[in-house]
Amino acid sequence: MKQGISLVGVGHATSLTLAISFALCVGFDLLFPEHAMYETWQKLLPGFEWISWQSFFLGLIESYGYGWYFALIWVPIYNVSTARKGPVKARKRQ
Repeated sequence: MKQGISLVGVGHATSLTLAISFALCVGFDLLFPEHAMYETWQKLLPGFEWISWQSFFLGLIESYGYGWYFALIWVPIYNVSTARKGPVKARKRQ
């Protein structure tokens, strides 16, 4: 029996991707304040304020949580939709 993709693997990979992206975006905002995205982060991440260590770590935790939210919805849907009882046979040309 074919197993689906790993919920834990996708959860951690997606969560780390979002957390790293958040950290890089905060760094970009600090380097280039005229192009800052912190107003967007304030809308997407409840409790996030520009900028303090507490707010930064809250943003990391929330970004990581959003990754798990995505994985908990997407992986089961993917695994169910790809589960088949046998290989799909190609139709013969007539």
